[in-house]
Amino acid sequence: MKIDCFITYTDAKNTQLAVDELKKEKCVNSVYILGNTSNSFSGAKVLNIKNLYSTETIKIIAKNCQAEYALISLNESKQNFGQFAVERMLQVAEQTGGAMLYADYLEIKDGKQLTHPVIDYQIGSLRDDFNFGPVQLFRNEVLKSFDEENYKSAGYYSLRLNASRLGELVHIPETMSTLEEIDTRKSGEKQFDYVSANAREKQIEMEKVCTSHLKKIDAFLPAKKQLVELSEAEFPIEASVIIPVRNRIKTIEDAVKSVLKQKTNFKFNLIVVDNFSTDGTTELLKSYANSHQLIHIIPDRKDLGIGGCWNEAIFDSRCGKFAVQLDSDDMYLNENTLQKIIDKFYETQCAMVIGSYQMTNFALEEIPPGIIDHKEWTDDNGANNALRINGLGAPRAFYTPILRKVKVPNVSYGEDYAVGLAISRTWKIGRIYDPVYICRRWDDNTDASLDIVKHNAHNLYKDRIRTIELKARLKKVASSQSQ
Repeated sequence: MKIDCFITYTDAKNTQLAVDELKKEKCVNSVYILGNTSNSFSGAKVLNIKNLYSTETIKIIAKNCQAEYALISLNESKQNFGQFAVERMLQVAEQTGGAMLYADYLEIKDGKQLTHPVIDYQIGSLRDDFNFGPVQLFRNEVLKSFDEENYKSAGYYSLRLNASRLGELVHIPETMSTLEEIDTRKSGEKQFDYVSANAREKQIEMEKVCTSHLKKIDAFLPAKKQLVELSEAEFPIEASVIIPVRNRIKTIEDAVKSVLKQKTNFKFNLIVVDNFSTDGTTELLKSYANSHQLIHIIPDRKDLGIGGCWNEAIFDSRCGKFAVQLDSDDMYLNENTLQKIIDKFYETQCAMVIGSYQMTNFALEEIPPGIIDHKEWTDDNGANNALRINGLGAPRAFYTPILRKVKVPNVSYGEDYAVGLAISRTWKIGRIYDPVYICRRWDDNTDASLDIVKHNAHNLYKDRIRTIELKARLKKVASSQSQ
C-alpha cells in the first residue's frame, strides 16, 4: 500500500464517509484527519492542527507520512472521491514520476453539479492562488525535504513551490472528486480578496516564500534598477492620456471629461482609440474631437485587442513623451491626477509609474475593498513580488520611448501586466500610494462575471506571461553571474 491520506475535517458524518471511501482503495495505507475536533473516526487517526495552510501542518503531515505518496486535501468543503480516483492518481504518478499531481473536479454550486476543469502548471505559475483542485498527490520526497521557517498561512504555498523544484507538477485532465462549493461569489467579487486589510499579514508571508523560491532557482533580481534619462527624446507634447474603447456609450463621456478637466503646468492631449464601436460611442467621440484636445483614432486594422489599440496610440506622431492609461469604464479622481503622475517620473527617473485607485459602483459610491494601493510593492522587492500577484495597480503610465521598445501585446486581457513585468526587469518603477483614480465596477466590466472557461483562459495567459518573464530573468541572472 503506497499512499497515506490526509483530509480535512468538515463534520462527523461527511468526514467518516470520506474515510470509508478512501479505505476501500487497495493502494491506501493510512488515513489521517486534519482538524481540531474531539470526534473519533473508524479507520482514521485525528491530527489536531491549528491552521491548515501553516508550515506546522505541513511538517506534521511529513512526520506522519510513511508511504511513498501523500494524498492531501486541505479543502474545508464537503467532498467525495471519484471512482478509483486515488488508484488513478497513483498510476499516473508512477508513470510520469511527477513530484505532485492534481486533477479536475466536479463542484456542487447552487444545487447544480458542474465540471470544474483546472489548468496546466507552468514554471511561471507563481501566483499563490493557483487552483489545484481539492486533492493533490505528493511524492514523500517532497514532504521530507520540506524545511521552511514557520508561516501561518504560506506553508502549503511553500510546499508546492518546493515540489516544482524537485520535479513536474502533473495535471490530470480527469475529474477525481466532487466538491460542494461554499464561495459562490462572482469572479469580479473574488479578485480583490488579496488586497483586503485582513490579508496583509498573509501577503507578506507569501512574498517571503516566493522571493526565497526565486533565489533558489536563480531568478531573483536585485533591487537596484536602471534610471531613465527623461530628456533623451523630443515629443510634440509632454503627455498623452490613452483610452482604448469599444462600445462604452454609458461610460466613455465621463472618462473623457475627467481627462479634459485636468490642470497641469504642461501641455497634454487625449488619444482615444475607437475600436469600431457600434453603440454611439464613435459619434460621441467625434463631437468632442471637433472642439477639444481629443484625438479620435479609428484604426485601419480590424484585428486589434486593447494592447493593439495602445500600440496605435503610442506610435502615433501626436503621442506625448509620457503615455498615461485610463480605461473607458473609469475616471481620474480629481483634476490633479495627471500632474501628480508626471511629477513622479521626474522625481524618481523611472520608466513607469503606477498609481492607486478607489473602487466604486456605477454611481461612484465606494465599495469594498475601497482603496487599492498595492503597498506590497516596495523598491527593494517589487519586481520580484510582481511575479506572484495578479496585477500591478492603476493608473499605469509609461515613458513613451521605453514603451515603444517593449510594445504592448495585442490582447485584451493581461496586456498591462505583461508590459509591467517586462519593464520591472530592467528599469525603475515609481509608485503613488494615494488614490488618483476611480475604478468603477459594473456588470459590463470585462472580468465582472466570468465562466470557468474564460476564467481559466485568463489565468493561463497570465501564467504564460509569467513563464516568459521568468525565463528572461533566468537568462539575465545567468548572464550577470558569468561576467
